[in-house]
Amino acid sequence: MFGMPRRLLFGYLALAVFMTGDGFELTFLSRFLVESGFTPTQAGLVFTVYGLVVAFSAWTTGVLAEVVGARRLMVLGGVLWMVLHALFLTVGLQSVIGTILIYSLRGVAYPLFMYSFVVLIAQSVHPSRLASAMGWFWASFSLGIGVMGAYVPSLLVPVIGEYATLWASLIFVAAGTAMCAFLVPGAPPEADRSRELAREGRTRELLRGVTILVENRQIALSVVIRVLCNLTLYAFPMMMPLYLTTDDVGGQAWFSLPEWMTLWAITNAITIASNIMWGRLGDRYGWMRQMRWYGFGGMAIATLAFAYFPVWFGASFALMIIPAVLFALSVTAFVPMGAIFPALAPEHRGAAISAHNLASGLTTFAGPGIATALLPVIGPIGVCWAFAGLMVLGTITTFFIHPPQPGITTETGRMLPRRERLANAA
Repeated sequence: MFGMPRRLLFGYLALAVFMTGDGFELTFLSRFLVESGFTPTQAGLVFTVYGLVVAFSAWTTGVLAEVVGARRLMVLGGVLWMVLHALFLTVGLQSVIGTILIYSLRGVAYPLFMYSFVVLIAQSVHPSRLASAMGWFWASFSLGIGVMGAYVPSLLVPVIGEYATLWASLIFVAAGTAMCAFLVPGAPPEADRSRELAREGRTRELLRGVTILVENRQIALSVVIRVLCNLTLYAFPMMMPLYLTTDDVGGQAWFSLPEWMTLWAITNAITIASNIMWGRLGDRYGWMRQMRWYGFGGMAIATLAFAYFPVWFGASFALMIIPAVLFALSVTAFVPMGAIFPALAPEHRGAAISAHNLASGLTTFAGPGIATALLPVIGPIGVCWAFAGLMVLGTITTFFIHPPQPGITTETGRMLPRRERLANAA
């Protein structure tokens, strides 16, 4: 079904439901904390520490999933999320320190659920169809956290208030966890390494999540492009409201804040379908070429379009949809990243996916960090040029990475002749 492995259908549904609950707070938690007596700086610190813990948890999850079992770790992550969320809403909110401590600890939980499913996909799907399977993964993730996670709270908050809505998120997380426990199959026996690893082997495998970055140059380079490819995805929500809706950082109030939010919502909505599309195309025509030209090339153009369209065309919301669509189509061309890491280290997929997850965490800091550091120096248009330059760097780096892809490359990652590739794709 459009590249979705039927065996994991309930896994994708469980992910979407779980991430709906996890995404409840994204649109209003910072305001809720400030209204509860936190200063904006304290509220920002809550999210900063949380993000650091998420990055660390994501890094270790790939290896842990292979050591203890992917589905088992998903269920553990869901249960841990619920327990810590309840503590956060009761004990944690009583003080700033309690909020930071318990909320950041909850940051351990959702990567256990989310990224363990990446390992389960890699264990269950043939490498030739892995990008398609990952396309469905990111579509489910976006549907949960980006669409339903924002839409459902928008209905609940006016009726029951913010605090009760935070409690309501437990319903979705519990439902996703239950679906995982009772409806999602475990890894095929031949791919499940958790039973064959002795205690010493498990320790070595856990350490490999760190050492693989040194031992495997291709993995290290892939970490670089994984960080680069999503820089603007995390930088734009921070800098574009300032550039497009205020006069504070060298832009103008071309649009209202609701118009910017609508523009970003359009972008996220498009990514649901384009994730699936690029997964299929990557499996059919080549992972690296897709990311090199349509991913990095498209993102460079989309980034500059966001900078210059309001300068050239003024407050035309209709024309601003063009860079939004281009952005969505380009950023989702990187769907094969989830297939490339395990392909580069097939005997240590958990460690390879841990490296992928580490890069995913780092880019959430690097994007806003670069924008924050450069905005006062070179302004928003200059920052967009800096990001476009980093996209060019990503394009160059892809020429040094050669993952083996069935039907597209040789076992050493070298491209097959065009006639042979077309025959395999037929």
